[in-house]
Amino acid sequence: MDTPTSGMEKMALEEGADRKLLIAVDFGTTFSGVAWAQTRRPDVQTIIIQWPDSTSGGLEGISSDKVPTELRYEGSECKWGFQVDDFGPRHQWFKLDLDPSQSRGVSDLSRQYPDQHALPPGYNASGEKLCTDYLTALRKHTEEVLKHKLPQSILKSTPIEYIITVPAVWSDTAQAKTRLCAEAAGMGKQLMIISEPEAAAIYALHAMDPHSIKIGDTFVLCDAGGGTVDLISYTVSALKPILQVEEAATGTGRLCGSTFLNRIFNKFLVDKLGLNEEWDEEVVEDAMKRFELVTKKAFRGSPTEEFVIPVPGLADNPTQGVRRGKFRMTGAEVSAIFEPVVQEVVTLVRGQIAATNKTVKAVLLVGGFGQNAYLRETIRASVDPAIEVMQPPNGWTAVVRGALMKGLSQLEPTTARVKVASRSARKHYGTERMAKYDAVKHAKRPNYWDAYDGEYKVNDMDWFIRKGDPVTEDKSFKRQYHKVWPVAEGHNKAVSQDLLMSQDPDNTGAPVYKDSGDVRYLARLTADLSCIPPNDLAQKTGKDGRQYYSVHYDIEMTYYSAHTKYAMVYKNVKYDSVTVEYV
Repeated sequence: MDTPTSGMEKMALEEGADRKLLIAVDFGTTFSGVAWAQTRRPDVQTIIIQWPDSTSGGLEGISSDKVPTELRYEGSECKWGFQVDDFGPRHQWFKLDLDPSQSRGVSDLSRQYPDQHALPPGYNASGEKLCTDYLTALRKHTEEVLKHKLPQSILKSTPIEYIITVPAVWSDTAQAKTRLCAEAAGMGKQLMIISEPEAAAIYALHAMDPHSIKIGDTFVLCDAGGGTVDLISYTVSALKPILQVEEAATGTGRLCGSTFLNRIFNKFLVDKLGLNEEWDEEVVEDAMKRFELVTKKAFRGSPTEEFVIPVPGLADNPTQGVRRGKFRMTGAEVSAIFEPVVQEVVTLVRGQIAATNKTVKAVLLVGGFGQNAYLRETIRASVDPAIEVMQPPNGWTAVVRGALMKGLSQLEPTTARVKVASRSARKHYGTERMAKYDAVKHAKRPNYWDAYDGEYKVNDMDWFIRKGDPVTEDKSFKRQYHKVWPVAEGHNKAVSQDLLMSQDPDNTGAPVYKDSGDVRYLARLTADLSCIPPNDLAQKTGKDGRQYYSVHYDIEMTYYSAHTKYAMVYKNVKYDSVTVEYV
């Protein structure tokens, strides 16, 4: 006879056969967020808001929609998030170390206003280790929280799948590194990767009044966070059965988030008051808290506004504006702090609007900085008056909410509310091929003799995706390849194909040759042929009379939100045995 407990577990196992627990992670530059849901109850989506702090190792030290993306190593102990206090060295912004190719990582703002407590990149730990350690702490905490939200029988019997977000401009190599870090952190092999602005757009468009959206409407999504600002644009292509959008312009981004306001304010304080004898870290801490919690949010842009900043312990100094432990800032002074940061964001927004080549209906501001009133009004004054500037609800958590929605729709298509029907290729993608030498077309190019075909050949580029081409998750790209080698050399166990890319920053068109333009190696695809018996490999006689193995096969590529899947197709059989080694 079953006990009540074993009976419940048996029921959970039976019900859990088609149940999954989905956990979305918005791995941010300065703050990270987590949301979860069960596929059996996709309508119940929960944001984790409980985080341990520096004084409590428990679950309920701090209540916040997000947790700082910071680490500090103290001996063998790794402190993370709110456990890292404001004093002493700490690791920040280490997520950006996964993609050193991004020029925004060394923006003018980051050079001019460094964090005085931030450890330099690579100091006593690599970017990969920092990311793995942080994601490990985030995962362990999340799973600990879930123990208090769901019955143990459900947790034991329900598979957990993770979703993680990356910036829209992340390179393929950085996406692969992010996956490896998340897998090493215990988030599983079935990891789903989604671009941050796409996730934010899914939630923001879902949150809008459906009656205000028409086919052909174009929206610019601006995800303005603490460290980075990412933009992407979509045009509505269908309203029923669900809202469908297509990318209207490729994503852009820069390191110009709201953290720079704090850094500029810190420098302003030091320049203004730092020579006072009473100046110390406690003064800075109290002033920074007031600026972060009150001044930044309350500022509206008027030079006549006035803000009171606590500077405890400083002696009265009328010339400095200090009286009774308080420092008065004018609206003009606050405006000077906002100006360099806000103008960078405005430049990005205007550039994205222009890149769409369409009439833009609205700019949607999400992210923590995206909720700032002064930023909203400055953008509104800087764009065409016909373009609305809106702040959708739950803007700070739009990315993690949208990532969870996207993940649920992948597992349960009936739950989809917004679908990105196609994306715009950010680069040219292709391979180098052997082409028959043409003295006119290939003038001055080196050529060589191909014994198999009995003719001169030259190497040029074969671009299967060109920058700006629409790509969809529903359609795979297939490219046929032909490999020949002498039978005398034996049965090759693998064939390799180099994948190349060109960013074409000036949009001059895809280069014809590998050594022209900005062509770079992206990855090496290696297809395992050991599963194909030697007798199944076709043999042909070359023009030179020798016997050759002749293999025709396809490499199938499917481009998703923020990653690519590869497979080999030989004689109409798909082999998921293509390994990808990113350069």
